[in-house]
Amino acid sequence: MLNVEIDERSGFCFGVTTAIDKAEEELARGGTLYCLGDIVHNNREVDRLKAMGLVTIGHGEFSRLHNAKMLLRAHGEPPETYELAKRNGIDIIDATCPVVLRLQKRIEQEFLQAGEEEKQIVIFGKNGHAEVLGLVGQTAGRAIVIENLEEAAKLDFNKSIRLYSQTTKSLEEFRRIVEYIREHISPQATFEYYDTICRQVANRIPHIRKFAAAHDLIFFVSGKKSSNGKILFGECRTVNPNSHLIDSVEEIDRRLLSGASSIGICGATSTPKWLMEEICQAIKELCGKAGSRE
Repeated sequence: MLNVEIDERSGFCFGVTTAIDKAEEELARGGTLYCLGDIVHNNREVDRLKAMGLVTIGHGEFSRLHNAKMLLRAHGEPPETYELAKRNGIDIIDATCPVVLRLQKRIEQEFLQAGEEEKQIVIFGKNGHAEVLGLVGQTAGRAIVIENLEEAAKLDFNKSIRLYSQTTKSLEEFRRIVEYIREHISPQATFEYYDTICRQVANRIPHIRKFAAAHDLIFFVSGKKSSNGKILFGECRTVNPNSHLIDSVEEIDRRLLSGASSIGICGATSTPKWLMEEICQAIKELCGKAGSRE
């Protein structure tokens, strides 16, 4: 008998859930609500909220907006966004994730901290990612962003380093970067690091490995722009090469279903539960049709 299982721990993290709840509450009151950037890196969820009236705009449009309501998503924003909103009479509904907010404040305090020591504030994260832009903004644009160990090797090890991380990055890779800096930092410089990776996200990695290994076939449901999705999908592929990234029912390859007795469906912290359930139902229907033809 075919077993199709949805990973119970996959789906929205706390920060994303809160942002979407705030959007739905405000939309239910009527009027126009703008969102600065996609509320979540999942096109299907963005489309659902668009149908409810949420208007997604970029920073260019935001700079020309006046006297409106604006939702700031869980990723967070730099100080300039709040300053511009105040000047333009924009009412902000702030849905910045509490974990991201704490990290922003820590980096800001580090940057403002007076001292004779010349130091580099380094952020392990994805260049251009919304959260990272918000973090760099706490340092007037002076923080150094590194995406991997190779880029960490290019730091100036004669200057002191304060290392932080984007909240959704790989804990293992962060630890490798910490060890590399420890080994190469000059005796005249100091090195301090702060593990700012969200445990709600990081703790999904060992679980999703176990989940992926327990099935013949894995469908990992995620938007293509999701940074967290790329990390978790990579973990699935490591333990189960028969793992496939999809973001809709239409992307299910029917040929993969043939011969599979156990199919797992999982996703990113930006993947809505309803989408995984939709895909689960479609798989069951497709397998039922295939079975009826045999």
